[in-house]
Amino acid sequence: MISIIESIGGWTADHLRNLGHGAAFLAGLLRRCLPAMRRFGLVVEQIHFIGNYSLLIIGVSGLFVGFVLGLQGYYNLEPYGAEEAIGRLVALSLVRELGPVLTALLFAGRAGTSLTAEIGLMKAGEQLSAMEMMAVDPLTRVVVPRFIAGIIAVPILTALFSSIGIMGGWVIAVKLIGIDPGAFWSQMSVDVWKDVGNGVVKSIVFGFALSFIALYQGYEASPTPEGVARATTRTVVYSSLTVLFLDFMLTAFMFGSGR
Repeated sequence: MISIIESIGGWTADHLRNLGHGAAFLAGLLRRCLPAMRRFGLVVEQIHFIGNYSLLIIGVSGLFVGFVLGLQGYYNLEPYGAEEAIGRLVALSLVRELGPVLTALLFAGRAGTSLTAEIGLMKAGEQLSAMEMMAVDPLTRVVVPRFIAGIIAVPILTALFSSIGIMGGWVIAVKLIGIDPGAFWSQMSVDVWKDVGNGVVKSIVFGFALSFIALYQGYEASPTPEGVARATTRTVVYSSLTVLFLDFMLTAFMFGSGR
């Protein structure tokens, strides 16, 4: 019985220690954001690396998600004679929910793992220690620009995902099924603040959380190939669970507070 209590206590202490260390790491990032913005070229470079190289997977995924939404919308609305509302269904599904969530999950798998591996390999190669020896703060020079770039890139990628998805729904509804294009677009009544605004807020929160998780896992990874591999795996797992949890909390707050 005593050994079980000791195990539970050790597990709790380890996780509390890790939680406090993560909070201190986040506080350090936030404190260095303003000084890092003085060299905005580093942020732009990371936005290009994170965002531009993710365009292909974001565009293709958004297109096929739009295709699926168009087909599913028609199959579910046609029995009720409401197939002209496909445009509204596709737009609201993407702008409110699928756009931010799927973009965040794709970002975690594509860019998040890349950030973790990059920082982890820099630590394993003692590049971060070399910067400290030269009186260069590695957080300000290396980590914070990637953190800011992730927060900026995710909303932009989300907007592209949703836009391409709507075009995919238009292709299915208008070109394949034969819905009147005027009806498709006229039924797409989306509230700018309630629908688009909430989607933007979700994407910003997701970008903040995913960038922090990826960079923290890389910065705290063991300086070995196995340690970097495990950190990359943790990034995908923690990021996916965090996105789903935050999506539930934000949706409950945004759309439940109006009642």
